[in-house]
Amino acid sequence: MALVFLRSFTLLLLLSCFSASLFLCNAYYPLRHRHQHRPRFASHNYRDALTKSILFFEGQRSGRLPRSQRVTWRRDSGLSDGSAANVDLVGGYYDAGDNVKFGFPMAFTTTMLSWSVIEFGGLMKGELGNAKEAIRWASDYLLKATARPDTIYVQVGDANKDHKCWERPEDMDTPRSVYKIDRSNPGSDVAGETAAALAAASLVFRWSDPAYSRFLVRRAIRVFEFADKYRGSYSNGLKDVVCPFYCSFSGYQDELLWAAAWLHKATKNLAFLNYIQVNGQTLGAAEYDNTFGWDNKHAGARILLSKAFLVQNVQTLHDYKGHADNFICSVIPGASSAQYTPGGLLFKMSDDNMQYVTSTAFLLVTYAKYLTRANVFVNCGGTTFTPSRLRNIAKKQVDYLLGDNPLRMSYMVGYGPRYPQRIHHRGSSLPSVASHPAKIQCSSGFDFMNSESPNPNIHVGAIVGGPDQHDRFPDQRSDYEQSEPSTYMNAPLVGTLAYLAHSFGQL
Repeated sequence: MALVFLRSFTLLLLLSCFSASLFLCNAYYPLRHRHQHRPRFASHNYRDALTKSILFFEGQRSGRLPRSQRVTWRRDSGLSDGSAANVDLVGGYYDAGDNVKFGFPMAFTTTMLSWSVIEFGGLMKGELGNAKEAIRWASDYLLKATARPDTIYVQVGDANKDHKCWERPEDMDTPRSVYKIDRSNPGSDVAGETAAALAAASLVFRWSDPAYSRFLVRRAIRVFEFADKYRGSYSNGLKDVVCPFYCSFSGYQDELLWAAAWLHKATKNLAFLNYIQVNGQTLGAAEYDNTFGWDNKHAGARILLSKAFLVQNVQTLHDYKGHADNFICSVIPGASSAQYTPGGLLFKMSDDNMQYVTSTAFLLVTYAKYLTRANVFVNCGGTTFTPSRLRNIAKKQVDYLLGDNPLRMSYMVGYGPRYPQRIHHRGSSLPSVASHPAKIQCSSGFDFMNSESPNPNIHVGAIVGGPDQHDRFPDQRSDYEQSEPSTYMNAPLVGTLAYLAHSFGQL
C-alpha cells in the first residue's frame, strides 16, 4: 500500500516536532544508567580507537578537501564528478579501496554514522565535532544526488573500468560515468536507504543547525515518497553497473521499512507510524534473517522500532520487541547456530566479514541501552539474557578486532603495535602526490599493488575485512576480501567505541 501525503499536514507535523520537547526530539538523549558499575580497567584504549575510526573517513573523501583536512597524503579529486550528466556530484566518499562513488553503501554509511551519534554522541566529547563533520560530508553529497525530484544519482564512476587501473584518486582518468534511478528505472532499495540516511542525519543536526536539519528531513520525505511509489530494485535496471559490487540481494522491502522507521523517528508524523503498522509484515518485519549490513536492513529496523515500544511506549509496535529479540538470540554464542572462529570472532562470510562484526556489535550495545531503559531482558526460547550480557558480547568482538585474537593483530590500521601493512587501497598503497608529484599511470600502479612492501601512506583507522574462519590473515594487498577497508565497516563501530570508551572512564 503506497503512502499518500497531504503536504500541508506533513509540514504542520514537522514544525510541531521541531518545537516539541527535548524528551521527544533530542538526538543526544542521555544514558540514564551510564554512571553505574563503571569498570576500572580496560585492555584497550577505546578512546584512541574512536579517534582513529573517525579520522579514517577523511582519507576516503572525494572532492575539494577543506583546510581542516588532517589526512595530508590525500589531495583534491573528482572535481568534475557529475559533469557527464550536467549535475554537481562533487564530494562524498569513495566506499572502499577503489575510486568509485557507490550511492547505496554511502547512504548506509551515513545512516550508521548518524545512528552512532544519535545514540552515543553525548559521550563522544571532543570527537563529536569530527563525527558530525564526517556525517555532513556525506549528507551534503546525498542532497546533491537527490536534487532533482524522482531522480537519484546513485553512482559516479565505471567500476569495471576503474578496477582495471591501480591509480590514486588524484590521478584517475577512468570514465566518471554517472548512473541514476528514476520513474522509468526505479530503485526503492537505494532510494529507501538514501531517505533513511537523510532522516537520520537530520536528527544529528537538529539542535546545532536547525535549518539544515529541516532541509534534510524535507528531502528525506520526498525521496521516500519516490521510493515507495515507484517500486523496484536498482539492480534490475543497473545490473551491469552495480553488480557484482553492490547488488541488492535482499530486495527493497527492508529499505522501505528501515526508511519509514527513520522518518517516524525524525518527524513523529503519525502517517509513518501507520505506514509501518499497515505494511510492516509485507515488508518483512518478521522474517528470520540475521545479517545486518549495507544490503539487508531488517535487523536494524527491528532494533530501531523496538525503541519506540520499549522507551517511548508506542504500544502498536510491541511486536518489534520480539522481532528484535529474535535477531539478538541468533548471534548469542551457545544460544544459537551462529558461527564463531576458534578465536571467538563472529563469522558471517569470507568477503569483508568485519562489516558484520561491527554492525552486530553496534546493535548489541544499542539494544542493551533500550532494554536497560525499559528494565527488561532478551528472551531466547525461555532463556533470558541481560543487557550486560549483550554488552559483554559486543565488547569481546571489538576487543578481538583491536588485537585480542590468536594473531595478536589489530585489524584497525594504526592502532596497536601490530596491524595490516598492505591494505587493498589505491591511495594508501601508492606514493602520495606530495612525495611523487608526477602522475602514476593506470597500469603503472600495478607495480605498487603487486609489491610486498608496506603501504607508504598509513590509512589510520581503516578496518579491513579481517581474518578467515580459522583466524588466519595473510596481509596481502591483492586479497580484497580480507584486506580492503570500507566506510560501512567503520560507521557502526564509531558508536560502539564511544560507548566502551565512556564505560571504562576514557571519555
